[in-house]
Amino acid sequence: MKCKEFENGIVFSGISDFDLDQTLDCGQSFRWERLNNGDYTGVAFDREVTVRIDGDDFYIFGGKYEDERLWSDYFDLDFDYATVKSDLSGLSDILKSASEYAPGIRILRQERWEALCSFIISQNNNIPRIKGIIKRMCECFGEKTADGGYSFPTAQTLSTLSVEDMAPLRSGFRAKYLIDAAQRVSSGEIDLAEVEKMPIDEARQCLMKIKGVGPKVAECALLYGMHRLECFPMDVWMKRAMQLLLPEFTVETLGKYAGIAQQYIFHYSRMHPELFDNKS
Repeated sequence: MKCKEFENGIVFSGISDFDLDQTLDCGQSFRWERLNNGDYTGVAFDREVTVRIDGDDFYIFGGKYEDERLWSDYFDLDFDYATVKSDLSGLSDILKSASEYAPGIRILRQERWEALCSFIISQNNNIPRIKGIIKRMCECFGEKTADGGYSFPTAQTLSTLSVEDMAPLRSGFRAKYLIDAAQRVSSGEIDLAEVEKMPIDEARQCLMKIKGVGPKVAECALLYGMHRLECFPMDVWMKRAMQLLLPEFTVETLGKYAGIAQQYIFHYSRMHPELFDNKS
């Protein structure tokens, strides 16, 4: 993989196993929007860019060469997904089919605090509403960036707010959870950088000290914000998918790349609803 500058940004060459729709429209991040031409525009680490894949070239319009490592890490470009898919395919025919159906999914390496807040907001919610709440949060409490966008508000900023202050977000019951998370993180009670390094069960328990953070939100924060690939977010839909497609498997059976397997299974199940017709 090589990175070079061009007039409007940077381009990574030699990229495979990467699809923007499968990666940016699968519910792991909420600050990306698909354009009519298939490009995506979004914000990550307070940088607003537009991205495009053309063959094995990955263009980041508005990206800077000094941010090469940031973008390579964020989009997980250095990770060997081909080997993971091969390993998972060897476990079952269903995993082989699922990984072949969505071979371009990558797990984004998002900013820890933003990922935690995003999945607190995601509870009992749908993607358009989640995106709307996050957009309003950034506009109300973030900082204006050089490119005219808004940064994600810091834990320190949110920690000083009341539920009434957050009313414009229309986040409902989630407001008090966001404030509790902000107060615990900004005070140092929960150090997200340290959580990332903890043994996985300890990391889960630490995050679940936050009001409103249960097992699923903790798993999502760990997987999408800390790249803990052994995590496997489980909701009602995924429980049904596992019972139907992989009844003999557990999260432990899936091993250290369970989180990648989860994405393949989730996408495969979402795109094949007929599998669940008349199934209890």
